Amino acid sequence: MRIFRRFCAVLLGSLAGLAHAADDPARGSRVFAQCMACHSVGPGEHMTGPSLAKVWNQKAASATGFSRYSEALKRAEVVWNEATLDAWLVDPEKFLPGTTMTFPGIKEAKDRQDVIAYLKAVSEGKAPQAQPGGRGMTGMRRDKIDLRKAPAEGQVTAITHCGDTYTVATADDRRQKIWEFNLRFKTDSSRLGPLPGKPVVVGAGMQGDRASVVFASPKEISDFIKPSCP
Repeated sequence: MRIFRRFCAVLLGSLAGLAHAADDPARGSRVFAQCMACHSVGPGEHMTGPSLAKVWNQKAASATGFSRYSEALKRAEVVWNEATLDAWLVDPEKFLPGTTMTFPGIKEAKDRQDVIAYLKAVSEGKAPQAQPGGRGMTGMRRDKIDLRKAPAEGQVTAITHCGDTYTVATADDRRQKIWEFNLRFKTDSSRLGPLPGKPVVVGAGMQGDRASVVFASPKEISDFIKPSCP
């Protein structure tokens, strides 16, 4: 009976090793879809959070070109590997108090293991493409679009301001009047952002009454908007 128990213990240990070895990067790419609202795996493509293209064995808060790390993460002596990523994905705030990453965590161990396997494969250049269809931290996914390919109705040619109203003219020869409180001005300096001097308007709001105009740099905003009252 004692020999049988030893055999079972060895067998269970072997099966555990096989299960660990069976982490699935392809499945992990699908689970990772819930992270895509804030993170890209494109090299240097930062969003709300940093690119995770080279996260494996990378020191925390060290992605080149990303400047929005929390002070807590910058002070942390953490290297991202299987153990640290697993603890982080369970509960970022518990793992590192003071982090600004608001994420409820991935509760299923298998999901975390597969995401970690996917991120390791990404860093090694062996990963499958991340699959769409997941849900982000707010229950929605957001795909970043290439603003350089905006159609004529999205290409802003002029913006004027009078009183509490902006008038936005677009390349399709249309002009839309928008209440100043409903128009936002943003910048996007990434490779998917608009070309310099070629801002793009993007609709927003469930009623279709809100919009954002995206510029290539902050300096363009004040230069582009002209006061004009009929």
